[in-house]
Amino acid sequence: MAARYLLRWVGNVCNLSTPLGLVVARLGGTHLRRGPRGLIVAEGYRPRFPYAGAFTVGNVILLRRPLNACTVDLLDHEEAHSWQYLVTGPLFLPLYAVATAWSWLRSGDRAAYNIFERHAGLARGGYRTDQPLRPLWTRA
Repeated sequence: MAARYLLRWVGNVCNLSTPLGLVVARLGGTHLRRGPRGLIVAEGYRPRFPYAGAFTVGNVILLRRPLNACTVDLLDHEEAHSWQYLVTGPLFLPLYAVATAWSWLRSGDRAAYNIFERHAGLARGGYRTDQPLRPLWTRA
């Protein structure tokens, strides 16, 4: 494994985000397999929350469908989130929730102006890239 992926692996284990991802995968009834670049892929996630076809917790990419049904772009997008976990650690989830709320407030879309989704690549994650900003308030 390349040094940068090993760094991400160790960091996300030490900040407890990967262990949390493994717990979520277990609770979600997934099948685990080795993924690319030191990632773990958890296929067959069943719970309805979160509402996403794929999401990442630490180095664990959780998928509702089999890995072979996913695009390389989607996996690259989810891998970008694993790097975000390395930087933010356990604060990623509350920060992501705030960024999602901000995006919804500004555009009516949970991802369009979410800084984490934008950094990971909206189009690679299957999100719309053309959501206009709406005003925070209007004059009466």
